Amino acid sequence: MRLSFIPKTKLGKWSLGLAAAMLVLFFIGMFFTTLLYESVPAGGTILKDIAVRPALALTILSGMVSGISAFVTGLIAIIRQEERAILVYGSTLIGALLIMFLLGELIFPH
Repeated sequence: MRLSFIPKTKLGKWSLGLAAAMLVLFFIGMFFTTLLYESVPAGGTILKDIAVRPALALTILSGMVSGISAFVTGLIAIIRQEERAILVYGSTLIGALLIMFLLGELIFPH
């Protein structure tokens, strides 16, 4: 088994791109909170938050979907296509951590 740094399979490249998109969307969402919605309170639920702060909510939700997709495509690339790129392992790990965070928020809401 030989590790490489850059992915060689199409799914590995997609996983890396989706993880990068997730990070970019999260950073854009952070800027929206300070630039656009500094004085707007949160909605309390996802649907209310989309109605009150649509650009922020949809950006963050898109980032979450991108992170989960990065996990799924990375896992498929590792298992089925035997991708051995370090960046694909990293993007799969980032997606797994996002899923664990989301499960924690659902199981233990605050």
